Amino acid sequence: MSGSALPRSTPSAAGVDAAGISAFVDALTSTPGIDPHSLMLIRGGTVVAEGWWAPYAPDRVHLLYSLSKSFTSTALGFAVAEGLVDLDATVLGHFPELDADITDPRSRALTVRHLAAMAAGHPVDMLEPAKDVDPVDLVRGFLLLPPDGEPGTVFAYSQPCTFTVGAIVQRVSGGSLTEWLRPRLFEPLGIGEVGWQRDASGREIGYSGLHAVTEAIAALGVLYLQRGRWGDRQLLPASWVDEATRPQVSTAAEGNPDWQQGYGYQFWMARHGYRGDGAYGQYCIVLPEHDTVLAITSQTPQMQSVLDLVWEHVLPALAGPGSAAADEALAARLAHLTLPVVTGEALVADGRTLTAAAGNDQPTVSGLRVTGDPAGVRVVLTEGERTLEYAVGQGEWAVTDVVAASGAMVDGVQAIDLVFLETPHRLQLRVPAGASEFTAHWVSAPLWTTPLAALRMPS
Repeated sequence: MSGSALPRSTPSAAGVDAAGISAFVDALTSTPGIDPHSLMLIRGGTVVAEGWWAPYAPDRVHLLYSLSKSFTSTALGFAVAEGLVDLDATVLGHFPELDADITDPRSRALTVRHLAAMAAGHPVDMLEPAKDVDPVDLVRGFLLLPPDGEPGTVFAYSQPCTFTVGAIVQRVSGGSLTEWLRPRLFEPLGIGEVGWQRDASGREIGYSGLHAVTEAIAALGVLYLQRGRWGDRQLLPASWVDEATRPQVSTAAEGNPDWQQGYGYQFWMARHGYRGDGAYGQYCIVLPEHDTVLAITSQTPQMQSVLDLVWEHVLPALAGPGSAAADEALAARLAHLTLPVVTGEALVADGRTLTAAAGNDQPTVSGLRVTGDPAGVRVVLTEGERTLEYAVGQGEWAVTDVVAASGAMVDGVQAIDLVFLETPHRLQLRVPAGASEFTAHWVSAPLWTTPLAALRMPS
């Protein structure tokens, strides 16, 4: 594989039955609680099916949440390969300025390998406790919290583990994770602009916050499927891929079957293959036994349900043989995907200023107006000192910068949905007839409180 993008072909040319992929698309679309945003299916390094549910689009970045962890793991793999990091060296050795503060023997014994495998010895996620100890330096706050068990023996999905791995890579490289990965991963794989959230210390956070297009997810999966090889170059050592994608610690106590198969270096093992994943349904699923990668972005709390649908529909489709007719039907289906719009009567654009009802999901928004002119209907929101104004489509999605909006009168209620296109999130604004207040409800709330204007890729 060479060039700036993955090559394209048809499902049947790769031995994939497109009818099974159509059934998967139908299942994703029809299952309550799942809003699919995109998918790409790659076999043998070639994209054989891809689609985006409008208003999402191929060139739009998407917040990956914890799928960011697999990119941070890859950054660590490059640092290990270049001799900058030893997996069995202590974490504290990379932060000598903290040596006098960290006195607990288990904290002092933590190695980079322990953190990469989420096996620091704490029984739960330590993000909030570490922030409470040190709101600025998460590494210090984390290391000041003694592990309950011996490092390497206890699995806990803990954000400071990945944050600290990312902080180590940033320290040894002298730059950000993005700067480190740009020449090693992003440029060779044809991955364009990305953005990564930073914390109060100025570091890219590693455990979440990466925004990238769906094809970036797909390309990462293909790199791992090919054991670090891309075209005629061995970018990442095969030995790193093998170690990162095998169980390093037991996860048998986790609640769902595809979370009980073990954890590697920032990759989950699954009943089939392995994956990186992120909150609300961001997936990079790698199936080595089928020479296949599946990249998905979505908005759903039902993450196990999505994997169940993959195993039910996609796995059988990989047995082929497929047909040209099924290929054409799938291509037509994928070319016309869209998220449901708000349907009903025309909005009443009366320009009244409404105030936020108590207990709204998005407390930063205090005011709302719906205005209209010959150019169309717009919703105007007050957020602190800022005014946010978005075109509202009726019977369609209208896009303003990184926000798409659709609205209608539904049973006497003004209903407007805002989709924040660089994230998985949808905000529902509702104004009952004659009311002076509006409600704001997240279908799936962002994992950290932030102004609406910040729900986009960091610059």
